Amino acid sequence: MLVLRRFIGFGVEYNNCFKVDGGLKVMLTFSDIYEAMRKEKYSENLQMLPKKFLVEVSDYFKEKREFLNKDGDLFSDVVIKNKKMLENAISSFRDLLRIRKKKILNLAFVASQVGISKKDFENLLAFEKDLFEELVKALERAEKGQVADMSGTVSDERRHQLVRFLKAVPEFLGMDGEDCGPFEKGEVANLEREIVEILVKDSKVEIIE
Repeated sequence: MLVLRRFIGFGVEYNNCFKVDGGLKVMLTFSDIYEAMRKEKYSENLQMLPKKFLVEVSDYFKEKREFLNKDGDLFSDVVIKNKKMLENAISSFRDLLRIRKKKILNLAFVASQVGISKKDFENLLAFEKDLFEELVKALERAEKGQVADMSGTVSDERRHQLVRFLKAVPEFLGMDGEDCGPFEKGEVANLEREIVEILVKDSKVEIIE
């Protein structure tokens, strides 16, 4: 296999090929990350990314950091320019994920109402599919809750859950915007299920069955 290997100098990235198992692999560059972000930003639909895109980005960041750590002169032109390139790459990558998450939120809303196309789902990365499915479930639960509220069949028992605090928790805002707490370790309270889910994930409470 041929691998395009990147050489870094004076703020410019160069690729070089070497054999690895009979094929051709291209190492990621800053331009690839920036271009992915740019396409995502100026397109309405979620864009397809390579399956190993996150791994390749991680390798790129690792290689850049190793290069910067090896150079003893922190003020040389090469180090300064490559440090700036790494910062720009990280910024572009974060923007890319932020833009995609906004699109996923919209996709989840559409899916909870009318469904989405197979192509849209296939363009999601693995962790994005998990996020998408959880968002759809949450929206569907909210829809059912709305119907129940409108029919007057929602009980306080269904909306709340009894919990015991495993550690002290300062005052926070409830789902209705009202103040909750503070709570001491061992204290028992009947809280809204949405809040309970958050506190359980943070290992701050246990549910009393």
